[in-house]
Amino acid sequence: MRRFLRSLSSVMIAVGVLLIADAILTVTWQEPSSAVFTHLEQRRLGGELDRIGRDSLTTVDRRALDTLRSPKRRLAFAARALDRRTRDGRPVGRIRMRRIGVSTVVVAGTDTDDLRRGPGHYPQTPLPGARGTVGIAGHRTTYGAPFRRIDRLRNGDRIEVEMPYGRFTYRVERTRIVPPTATWVTDRVSYDRLILSACHPLYSAAKRIVVFARLVDSEPRGSLA
Repeated sequence: MRRFLRSLSSVMIAVGVLLIADAILTVTWQEPSSAVFTHLEQRRLGGELDRIGRDSLTTVDRRALDTLRSPKRRLAFAARALDRRTRDGRPVGRIRMRRIGVSTVVVAGTDTDDLRRGPGHYPQTPLPGARGTVGIAGHRTTYGAPFRRIDRLRNGDRIEVEMPYGRFTYRVERTRIVPPTATWVTDRVSYDRLILSACHPLYSAAKRIVVFARLVDSEPRGSLA
């Protein structure tokens, strides 16, 4: 019995140490077990995104695209075409924020399962290239915590979004803390823009932090180049 109790106490101490370590890592870095899952998903999604980039348009799409001469109209057409055929949870592009060391695949959709894989594109907003406000949401403490440090973005910082059909550069204009009900953040304005949203403060879903960035450059790529 004493041997059993000693073994049990050793196991409980080890479990306690692991739980404490998990808590420390979550506070100082991110939740480790979900981070591993998202890391593996990001590797898989990156490969899938590369394949989309090699063949981002169907034959019918290419024929329709050939009738368009304006670069803006071609980008908008490609954005709508990709949006139509992409299912939730599948990759649509990659976002880079050098200021905070982020380069991660963006998926379609913002449901719980979608955001476990990476930042998610708001389905009610357009993809980059189409007119309007592009919306992307991401976690700050779990599942890779891609948006953990978006509060460190400053006015003028570059945000780059690479899609299979084009590269888009945005400049941060401002950051706001808003309630979860502030749906106006995705409203269309007089210019094309990007908003990034995440829960705020850390470890709480009481509010949202929203970064507003203005489109300053777009460049066709792939079959549109």
